[in-house]
Amino acid sequence: MARSDKTGLDNPLSKPRGKVPDQTQTSSKSDIAAFLSAARAVVPSNAGAGRLAFALDATMSRQPTWDTACSLQAQMFDAVGKAGGRNGDLSVQLVYFRGLDECRASRWVTDTEQLAGLMSRIDCRGGQTQIGRVLRHVADEAKANPVNALVFIGDAMEENIDKLAVTAGELAIRKVPCFMFHEGHDPAAATGFREIARITGGAYVRFDQNAASELAQLLRAVAAYATGGRVALEKSGGSAARLLLEQLPHNRGGSDSER
Repeated sequence: MARSDKTGLDNPLSKPRGKVPDQTQTSSKSDIAAFLSAARAVVPSNAGAGRLAFALDATMSRQPTWDTACSLQAQMFDAVGKAGGRNGDLSVQLVYFRGLDECRASRWVTDTEQLAGLMSRIDCRGGQTQIGRVLRHVADEAKANPVNALVFIGDAMEENIDKLAVTAGELAIRKVPCFMFHEGHDPAAATGFREIARITGGAYVRFDQNAASELAQLLRAVAAYATGGRVALEKSGGSAARLLLEQLPHNRGGSDSER
C-alpha cells in the first residue's frame, strides 16, 4: 500500500484491486491543491503522543455531518488534558474518501487549528464507500508506529464485509480498536460497523445527524481512551464514556502500560 510521503498528501491511498471506472477524478485540481498545500504546513506529531486516526465518509450524503465534525473536532483535543492523558498530547490523522476513487490521509497533527484547516478545505462528493482502503491504511500506519484508536463516521457500507473483516483482523492484532459511529438506520452499515468494532475490540454507536452534542461527547471519550487507555476513559465520566466502556473488552487498553 502506498504511504503518505514527507509532504503528507502528495500521494493518495492505494487503489483497490480490480477495474477502476474511467470517471475516477471527481475532485477539481484546485480542491486537491488547496488540501495538499495545507497538509504541507502541518507539523509532525510529537513522539510518544497518543495517536488517533479520524476517518470520515465524505460522499455526498455526508455534508451535514462533515460540517458538524469540523465544528466538533477541537473537543477531541480539549478532552485530553481534562482526562489526564499521557503527556497531555493527542496526535490526529485525518482520513477521508469521496467520489469514485479518492481516498486521502493527512499527516499527523497535534493542533486543533491545523486539523480544522484541513477539514475546511474538503467538501463532499458523490461516490461509493471505501472503508476497506481506510482500514488498510490505518493497519499500515500501525505497523510503522502504534495507533491507539480509529474513529470512523459514516452512514453506509457498500463493500464486502468478509473482506473488510480480514483487514479488521490485522487491526485487532496491532491493538487498534475501531470506534464505528453510524449515522442513520442503514441495516447493512449497522451489521458491518458492528462486526468491525467486534473484531477490533472497539465499539459501535448509532447517532442522529442532529445530535451534535452526542457526537461531541463520543469524540471526547475516544480521545481520552487514545491518550490514556481504559483508565482515562473511566475517569472521563459521562454517558458516552459509559456507553463505550460497556462494549470495550476488559483486556484491551486496561492500563497505561498497554498504550
